[in-house]
Amino acid sequence: MSVLRGKEEAAQAGPAEAPPVYLDARAVFAARYLFGEGLEIGPLHLPLKLPAHARARYVDRMPVERLREEYPELAGWDLTPVDVIDDGERLETISEGSQDFVVANHFLEHCEDPIGTIETHLGKLKPGGVLFYAVPDQRYTFDYRRPVVTLEHMVADYERGPDGSRREHYEEWSRLVLVEEPEPEEQTLARARRLEDDSYSIHMHAWTQAEFLAMVLECRSRFAEAFEIEAAARQGIEFVVVLRKRGRLPQPRGVPTTGPGIAKRLWRKARLSSRAALRSRNR
Repeated sequence: MSVLRGKEEAAQAGPAEAPPVYLDARAVFAARYLFGEGLEIGPLHLPLKLPAHARARYVDRMPVERLREEYPELAGWDLTPVDVIDDGERLETISEGSQDFVVANHFLEHCEDPIGTIETHLGKLKPGGVLFYAVPDQRYTFDYRRPVVTLEHMVADYERGPDGSRREHYEEWSRLVLVEEPEPEEQTLARARRLEDDSYSIHMHAWTQAEFLAMVLECRSRFAEAFEIEAAARQGIEFVVVLRKRGRLPQPRGVPTTGPGIAKRLWRKARLSSRAALRSRNR
């Protein structure tokens, strides 16, 4: 199935088929860029597998017992224990400049102000610290019928606050994600109001990888080039990016971060992941 389709065709056909996976970006990037002590925000049942030289505390907005009530569809899964109860967009309990890394996979799309969230996460990092993000590409998910959010919209949410667009997001979610068949508009709006009143967690924004990268570049420009883009790759339905804060962390004790040895191991791991993906696809 081609991923290049018109809006009308996409609305009728369902999500596009994601291209094949040739690189296990999460595993390779985690092994290469994460070390020390950091945070992972909202892992639920899928925490990032960390290398031996990295340790994370897990952050969520509520304890596991309440998360189970919030996400009954995960009843059969083990949820990651919550070490820090905090709003992942604000991290008010976390000291500035205290973390070696912050991981937030499939989190930024839930944020009302993703630019402000990235700014906050940068502030929690030590010099040289790493932000590790994975976001879904809306073409390959239940967001496929939604319009891709514009950079201007995200800048407005950052500069003027998200209150002005919150209702629009819930209405769009109610209309284009929760309903497949036409229904009376008042029914759609009533559902949106209930979700908004409950502060139900939805995808506030929907991107393709191109628009997401445009937002990352806007952040870099807006924050006085406070970080570099160390790595970026598409993996299945998602896009993974690694950002490194300006400055230099001391090399972790006993962990080689440069030289032919580490490069060779990472390249071998990437090739093995690619071969496994191809074998799976050809079965």
